[in-house]
Amino acid sequence: MQKQIKIMVLIVAVVLVAAFMGASYYRESVQSERKPSASGDNPLVRPDSPTLGSADAPVTIVEFLDPECESCREFSPRIKRILKEYDGKIRLVVRYMPLHQNSVAAAIVTEAAGEQGKYWEMQELLFRRQSEWGAGHGPPSASVQHAPPLALFESYAVELGLDVGKLRNSITQNRHALKVERDRRDGQSLGVTKTPTFFVNGRRLARFSEEDLKSLINEELGNLR
Repeated sequence: MQKQIKIMVLIVAVVLVAAFMGASYYRESVQSERKPSASGDNPLVRPDSPTLGSADAPVTIVEFLDPECESCREFSPRIKRILKEYDGKIRLVVRYMPLHQNSVAAAIVTEAAGEQGKYWEMQELLFRRQSEWGAGHGPPSASVQHAPPLALFESYAVELGLDVGKLRNSITQNRHALKVERDRRDGQSLGVTKTPTFFVNGRRLARFSEEDLKSLINEELGNLR
């Protein structure tokens, strides 16, 4: 009889231990599932990436662009039009993929203008005046390069009402060079080889066109219903 009681006590103890461990594992699993991944580890969107649109928008469009890219220039008004058309439903995130000779300098100037609240104005102005400062289609690593047209960029800053001294200090101190290089590496890790390249909620746009981009946006919105 005592032996049976001991066996019963042992069985109960084992069951209790198993139940406790199972509950602990469940709690850890739920906490792990609910814990969002750190945004800093996401090669698509970094915490300091420029954005347009609501942060709560259900669809995020990530554009890898090059300020010296003619296609990026031509598509810029279209993407802004799409943002208005899908107001509140999408947000735009800008990443850099510098592929031309003055691309890095232009991206840095745009970021420096952003320090004074004129990021998008500088981006638009650089696109509009691209023929004035663009050096052609040679890669940034080419052995022969044109000197970045910093004086011309400073004249654009004056046109936008920026403090040129602050802009010059930002460029001289190289505040944004690492950011542009990080974007380039992120783009390479995602297989980006040309600009503009779009991702819609992480899905890469297979064919570059306004119609295909809107189609992918509509697909993502439909998946959320």
